Amino acid sequence: MPLSESQTSMRVTLVIYGLGSGGAERVMSIIANYWVGQGWDVTLIMLVDPTKPPFYPLDPRVKIQSLGIATKSSHPLEAIFAAGWRVRVLRRAIVASQPDAIVSFMSAVNVHTILAGWNLNIPIIVSEHTYPGAIDINRIWQLLMKWSYRHADLVTVLTQNAIPFYPPAAGYQTIAIPNPILTPAPAIETARLLATPSLIAVGRLEHCKGFDLLLRAFHQLQAKYPQWQLTILGEGKHRAALEELRSQLALTDRVHFPGAVTNVREYLHQADLFVLSSRIEGFPMALCEAMACGLPVVAADCLSGPRDIIEDGVNGVLVATEDIAALVAGLDALMSDPARRHHLAQHAPQVLARFGLERVMATWTEAIEKSIYRRQYSQRTSKSL
Repeated sequence: MPLSESQTSMRVTLVIYGLGSGGAERVMSIIANYWVGQGWDVTLIMLVDPTKPPFYPLDPRVKIQSLGIATKSSHPLEAIFAAGWRVRVLRRAIVASQPDAIVSFMSAVNVHTILAGWNLNIPIIVSEHTYPGAIDINRIWQLLMKWSYRHADLVTVLTQNAIPFYPPAAGYQTIAIPNPILTPAPAIETARLLATPSLIAVGRLEHCKGFDLLLRAFHQLQAKYPQWQLTILGEGKHRAALEELRSQLALTDRVHFPGAVTNVREYLHQADLFVLSSRIEGFPMALCEAMACGLPVVAADCLSGPRDIIEDGVNGVLVATEDIAALVAGLDALMSDPARRHHLAQHAPQVLARFGLERVMATWTEAIEKSIYRRQYSQRTSKSL
């Protein structure tokens, strides 16, 4: 009998480094809120210290535990001892939460969680939120991931083209589960946040997001479109470099960096065109949310993500990755054509039919139930032998 017929609620423990303003953190907040809303008992364990509160809102019924074990080591031997200490502390926290299943997000945390849950007879689901071919992690951690992920009950990736990195034929239990997209609330009258007309982009101010490419592309368009403004929402270590590039391109009055904001949707509702200039993506939530809000979009055709979301010319425009000329052409085509922007905007919200919250969370819930069932079946089988 499927587990869902006999077990209407579960105790699940979620593990993540922290709950800052990133995409993976947003997804974990969404799934925690969803499951606790379904009557599940949800514990969310963060490795960071308790002074770093979640950026995204969490249902007060979610039990948050900050372990304060996210330390950095200056020597390889010190790093080994620190990792062992983190695993022991995390294991105690997991045991105390008494979960039916454990779900962890992001590479290094996944490895720690698998080791911490060793021999606890609790299903462990690890989730990758970056395209595996672009994970920035040293060789030792890569080997640990490859080895440890074989011992996870399930590995989730964001798109089908990421499954070959953890192939079932090599001993992995791997499925693709995209990020869930919330249905946007209706637009309401608020204070004007953006000039009209406006381009908008959202993401961490880091190299992978390609905002340097976007600034250079916008520079080439500024004379043709003197009324357009560009706003980039997000924060990150490349802020100073991007601000310097903005000054070099004489775009100080045309390009704005408000930082990480909690009212992204208000900005999206006021924008005229969304642009994603990333060099690499996993499954860009900002792109999906812009489309859900009815924005026309131009997106770089990364190895993973945008091509799974956009049907080129129907609900958005795809352009070559890391190609400023292609980005300029894609933006120019829409900035110059209000009718085409309107056409794309009308089709953009169809993204919710494929990646809406209820549909994606049904896949997540089924994945957890099947992991629990496989674990129980394996345990019964081993006892009968």
